[in-house]
Parts: sequence; structure tokens; C-alpha cells
Amino acid sequence: MKLETYPDREMLMLGLANVIAGQLADFLRRDGKATLSVPGGTTPGPIFDTLSGVDLDWANVAVVLNDERWVPESSPRSNTRLLRERLIRGRAAQARLLPLYAPADEPEAMLEALADGIRPHLPISVLLLGMGADMHTASLFPGADRLAEALSPHAPILLPMRAEAAGEPRITLTAPVLQGAFHTHILITGPEKRAALDRAMTLPPLEAPVRAVLDSATVHWAE
Repeated sequence: MKLETYPDREMLMLGLANVIAGQLADFLRRDGKATLSVPGGTTPGPIFDTLSGVDLDWANVAVVLNDERWVPESSPRSNTRLLRERLIRGRAAQARLLPLYAPADEPEAMLEALADGIRPHLPISVLLLGMGADMHTASLFPGADRLAEALSPHAPILLPMRAEAAGEPRITLTAPVLQGAFHTHILITGPEKRAALDRAMTLPPLEAPVRAVLDSATVHWAE
């Protein structure tokens, strides 16, 4: 793990957006395409705002969330909705957003179809993750019903996940997909998450799921 600390959150968001843009540009120059995977929630919003205005060949960038709540885009709790509002606009409106939700009562019914849409765009070029104070990342929650399966090296691309801390059912990229990314960045802010990061380094992935990706990650932190 590499740790980058920033003097304040504004510098963190701007600096990390620039790093991600540069890495995407490298992939686009070399391969003619790139895959960016990002978290939901409001924390990375300023990064998305900056990226949406960057002059990249966005038409050849596939964007996929790390995870999604099993709710339609019309729901205020939809990560996809937030992504469309903050990232898939401006210059980045040309990017291809890979869905992590399809109309069905339960995620199990759509798992294969959604995974088939993601498979051609793997491995991930640039992966941005968040981390909760409980040391979860994506929807890999401590105590979740299928966590051990999702952490397995033989896990499929996607798994449904249910956990007390998660609220509604989730769908998540699994550990092998996250571990396969070429560049991994974890965004955390505040003293509580910094303490959780230090704690995660001493625990196994079943207790601290973020541990599954820490070895290859750069963690970006500001107070």
C-alpha cells in the first residue's frame, strides 16, 4: 500500500482527478480504449465534476460502478443516478456507462446478463474505491451473506450482497475483478477512516474487506 496525504480535501479531489485523467489518457493512447470503475456516494462527487470536463476520448471509455443498490435509477438512492448527474455529462457524456441494475425484483435474476455486459471491458484500467469506517469497500461488507464467496479467487464478476449495514440488496464487483485492475486508488477523508485504514492493515479480508485490495492500492487521504 502507498499512502498519499493532501493538505486539504480540495487538493485531494483535484489531485486525484488529475492522476485518474492521466492514467486513462495513457490507456487510450496505447490501447484505444479504457475502463474506469468508480464508487457511488457523494464523497467522490468533486472528482467526477473535474473529470467530466477533461478532454479525453470519452467515447472509448467504459465506466462501471464498483457496486450498486438494487433500486431503479429513479430512486434517490441510486448510485447510477448520481453518476449521471456528476460524471456522465459535459465532455464525459460520450462515455459508455455499463449498467449494474436491470428491472427485476431481485439482483439474482439479472446477474448473468449484467456480468455479460461488463466482461468485454475487463480488466479495469483505473479503479477508484471508497472505504467505510467499517472497512467495507464496494459492497463487500463485513458480515455480508456472500462475502466469503466474493473474496474467493474463483468468484464470478458480480455477486448480489445483503448485509445489515447495506440497507437494500446490493450488487457488487467481486474481489478478483477489483484485484485485476491496473491502477487502484482508494479515497478516504477524515480521522475516523484513517484509523479504520490502519486497523484494516492488521486484519484478514473477512473482517476488513478493503484488505483484499490494499496491497496494490494507493490510498489518498486528507483530514
